[in-house]
Amino acid sequence: MTAVKKLTAADAAVHGVTQQEFASIERILGRSPSPTELGIFSVMWSEHCSYKSSKKWLKTLPTTAPWVICGPGENAGVIDIGDNQAAIFKIESHNHPSFIEPFQGAATGVGGIMRDVFTMGARPIANLNALRFGDPSHPKTKKLLEGVVAGIGGYGNCMGVPTVGGECEFNPAYNGNILVNAMTVGIAEQDKIFYSAAAGVGNLIVYVGAKTGRDGIHGATMASAEFSDDAEEKRPTVQVGDPFTEKLLLEACLELMATDAIVAIQDMGAAGLTSSSVEMASKGGVGIELVLDTVPCREENMTAEEMMLSESQERMLMILKPEREAMAHAIFKKWELDFAVIGQVTDTGRLIIRHHGVVEADIVVAPLVAESPEYDRPYTLTSPLPELKVNTHSLDTTEIKQALQAILTHPNQASKRWIWEQYDSSVGAETIAASGGDAAVVRVHGTQKALAMTTDCTPRYCYASPFEGGKQAVAETWRNLIASGAKPLAITNNLNFGNPEKPAIMGQLVGCIQGMSAACKALDYPVISGNVSLYNETSGNAILPTPVIGGVGLLSSVQNFLPNHFQQTGETIIVLGANQGYLGCSLYQELQKIEGNFAPPSVDLEAEKAAGTLVLRLNFEKLLTSCHDISTGGLLLAVVEMTFAKKIGCTLEIPTDTGLLFGEDQARYIITTKSLETVEKWALEAHIPYKKLGTTGGDTLLINGESIDTIDRLRQAHEAWLPKYMEA
Repeated sequence: MTAVKKLTAADAAVHGVTQQEFASIERILGRSPSPTELGIFSVMWSEHCSYKSSKKWLKTLPTTAPWVICGPGENAGVIDIGDNQAAIFKIESHNHPSFIEPFQGAATGVGGIMRDVFTMGARPIANLNALRFGDPSHPKTKKLLEGVVAGIGGYGNCMGVPTVGGECEFNPAYNGNILVNAMTVGIAEQDKIFYSAAAGVGNLIVYVGAKTGRDGIHGATMASAEFSDDAEEKRPTVQVGDPFTEKLLLEACLELMATDAIVAIQDMGAAGLTSSSVEMASKGGVGIELVLDTVPCREENMTAEEMMLSESQERMLMILKPEREAMAHAIFKKWELDFAVIGQVTDTGRLIIRHHGVVEADIVVAPLVAESPEYDRPYTLTSPLPELKVNTHSLDTTEIKQALQAILTHPNQASKRWIWEQYDSSVGAETIAASGGDAAVVRVHGTQKALAMTTDCTPRYCYASPFEGGKQAVAETWRNLIASGAKPLAITNNLNFGNPEKPAIMGQLVGCIQGMSAACKALDYPVISGNVSLYNETSGNAILPTPVIGGVGLLSSVQNFLPNHFQQTGETIIVLGANQGYLGCSLYQELQKIEGNFAPPSVDLEAEKAAGTLVLRLNFEKLLTSCHDISTGGLLLAVVEMTFAKKIGCTLEIPTDTGLLFGEDQARYIITTKSLETVEKWALEAHIPYKKLGTTGGDTLLINGESIDTIDRLRQAHEAWLPKYMEA
């Protein structure tokens, strides 16, 4: 090691390292760290990379099932979908970068999650996203929305990967800290899945992809702290993406993966060369020695610390079989990508970094990883709230129309067509259903199988009751997959919360994870990958707790796909599931300004499983013609949404009380059928409550003989808000 100024706890604090953590670093090293070593520890021990506030609770989530090939811990999770094929998927956040620089923040979020998937040998077949913005009237909201959507579309469209689904909501809680969560699903052969554990002492370590620059340095550290009013000054910590380079990298990697050359491979994501090299060494139980002189750089005079911490995009780290190096080099040269040998695997168990003949870092890998902080932070669980059921207030035709119009045009329920039409959802020619349905459905190329996928979360539920909100987020993805005809298999999650050092915020995180865990266990629906994004606060104002769930399910045949809209006239409309008229935490409560804080609807997990099982059985026997789950907005909104695609109206014969029309009770589906007697028989046998609502037909919404409005006017109202907002 060269003689350098002895670093102190004050120097460490600049990197987000606490005094206690700095003392641990000095103990592990047996000395004061060099600047490069401090940088390495700071990013590896950041909240973003180490999950130090959440890993105690993440360990309680169910992660195994007979169809799970690889759970949390790798670049992405892997599930068996039959025929020696695997689905590989994950969701990650790019919240802080997208607030600072919306286009590049969102674009590189999409690029990063795609690399996580194709690093494991999968060709990406679909992208999804989950977006949260501030109040529409906030001066920054429109610009942020415009930039984020352009970034997501620009990157995904250039990559030739369809963006097929997602969600977008607005709330003042996100004024100073938007959320951009990106999910990718890919397909691989089970005997061609690649992992990141380094192996083979003497094997060469190869850098491939784009050149390294100074963009994104300390991005992981930035993402592990709350914002203040100087957020825009952090723009240099945001990465810059190039989707055309990533497309070349994707094709080059998949071409090399078709051979037997790769021993291990790791995406350079958060913390760049540091996290990729440390994770590979740690998982393999080996050492790694890097010589940074050969790292391809696009800027002059980069220091060792800058190269190790840069988060420049479109880069990979590989360990290759020695006899395959020349072949691999030729492949990357053909695709016009950098290929450089930058080190080798050793038996020392140490990470050694050399630059210009000087040892800039010498760290034992095992304690760097194993002794990363794990905090048992104090927490205060959210106090229970009273229930709100209003079944007795009957609405007249005018009141129903006014309430329905208010819900259809609410920013969170209005159509997001303006967003999804900027995404290419059909590239690849395998998309069966894209945005606008319960779940997106994409055919597995060359087969009759298809994957259904969705992202969901109801933050207002999670704020009112984290436990029930966590359950509901999982259960809603379950319902959305089933409503599309798919058997739910597994989830990925993105846990977006405020500052965990505040007991109330930590209590939200704990409660949501406990609810998620209960739902996943009851539904046999394991967590196979995920991401935690904490410190989503600006000037002390936290976001709503937002544990976004990405669910994936399997259709054994595309013939089992269930549309979420009416198909023909003269079909019977039925609601499956109990209707208790629960209005607490509902959109109706908000719009009608019903005062008071109330609990969200409880989630009966046994009822969820029973209702979902019945829907799958009915669909398998071809007894259903359409299906739509009931969630935000309640039963009447769900029915109306089913009229839009083919402009088929309906006649309903139902009580007009507020609870039935607008309550948000869980475990419910709207189905249509031509086989009413069989559906009734099976529902009775399964002890599933049901109610006949009416029949499809006409071009109007009729309730008890009274016209509420034409389907055309309802649809226009639903689709008008967002375009008008963006054009204003």
